[in-house]
Amino acid sequence: METFARNRYIAEYNREKAVNYAHRWALKRNPAFFDFEKSGGDCTNFASQVIYAGSGVMNYTPVYGWYYVNINSRTASWSGVNFLYDFIVNNKGVGPFATIVDVKDILPGDIAQLSFTGGNVFQHSPVIVQTGNPPAVDNILISTHTDDQDSYPITGYEWKNIRFIHILGVRK
Repeated sequence: METFARNRYIAEYNREKAVNYAHRWALKRNPAFFDFEKSGGDCTNFASQVIYAGSGVMNYTPVYGWYYVNINSRTASWSGVNFLYDFIVNNKGVGPFATIVDVKDILPGDIAQLSFTGGNVFQHSPVIVQTGNPPAVDNILISTHTDDQDSYPITGYEWKNIRFIHILGVRK
């Protein structure tokens, strides 16, 4: 379903493509993207790749957009946990946009973010690849980089705070 808004249209986020990408690359690296594992972690870079697989669109706005061309031409939101959050929940331009939801409202292809220290600073961005019905913390499976996992229970992590980012659609 597509909806037109201000010379753009809103397309559905392709969750099947996103999840298929997550499974394909969870335990290895796509050579088209730099591996940030030794530079603070690769989880959000991987999450961005998954979101891109499901959206097909990047936002090339300098500094505040969400894109990756190469290691020297990218935004902080592509590979930084809190920067991705800031972009995707506030995005009014081209690209994917999302909202924070309760666990019961997540779907495969969405993103969880974990805070190991508590408060509002998050350090990990696993991709949700499967949920139970209804979704609950104890029935979520994730795929992620840094601590490479595929179809791994999110309860395998110990966190102090968790948030769920539900991708609503894609402005093209």
